Amino acid sequence: MNRARPHTHQHVHPEDDGSAGPAEILDLDADVLAEHTAFITAWLPFQEDPRQVVDLGCGTGAGTFALLDRFPDACVTAVDASAGHLRRLRAKTCARGLEERVRTVQADLDDTAWPDLGTPDLVWASASLHHLAHPERALGAVRELLAPGGVFAVVELAGFPRFLPEDAPESRPGLEERCHAVVERLQAEHMPHRGADWEPMLTAAGFTVEGRRTVAVNIDSHSTGTGTGTEAIGSYALAGLRRIRGAVAASLSPEDLTAFDQLLDTTGPHSILRRDDLLVRTERTVWAARRT
Repeated sequence: MNRARPHTHQHVHPEDDGSAGPAEILDLDADVLAEHTAFITAWLPFQEDPRQVVDLGCGTGAGTFALLDRFPDACVTAVDASAGHLRRLRAKTCARGLEERVRTVQADLDDTAWPDLGTPDLVWASASLHHLAHPERALGAVRELLAPGGVFAVVELAGFPRFLPEDAPESRPGLEERCHAVVERLQAEHMPHRGADWEPMLTAAGFTVEGRRTVAVNIDSHSTGTGTGTEAIGSYALAGLRRIRGAVAASLSPEDLTAFDQLLDTTGPHSILRRDDLLVRTERTVWAARRT
């Protein structure tokens, strides 16, 4: 949960502190992927709904609010290293009248001493464990934290979503994939557990993995029934590509960089906001584990 945010697995810069850039992406991510998050929470194996939930690396609340919707009698302790993200989450909580059901805790779970997080029936960690320098230590701490019979749900994304068709932009087909190849190389150096198969580490930490599910995300703004349209996807794509621009610029050819900047120029004719062929493509994998 060091710098942990629901989908900051996608961000290149580890110094993010909850400023408008990463927070905006998290909010857009929550909106665009809401249906898929709800599908994952509905899949979790419970005979009786949990009453106490901990959201590790809660970011601005994508998982927190999905869990509150899924389990209407539950209270959630939302934990993140970013004070800015927690302020944003609290504002949303107040706006929705859910103050009585949400507690926020600022903490870095790479610390050896954890704050008191209660005895939850469910611990949810979405795209946050790979930010940890010592995830195995955190897994052990979660095992001790969980109530008997409790569930630990770990969600990992295959990568930041792709938005453009493979043959786009017309001047530099495949530009998006070349950019993401640079990002993934950089992230592999700093976050070796990004995209990991968490089952072996969960088993080593004393969990029994009861289920694993991979959910394909392929949202077409023209056909989706979620209310997610071209405008929301365009904003999501713009925010995401802006976020990686500084990291990839030095590795792109001059022609690629020119085309990239044309996509980011919201006033220009090639702006990504002017495209009507955007998609959201990625995969999410969730593991549901119990204490052995």
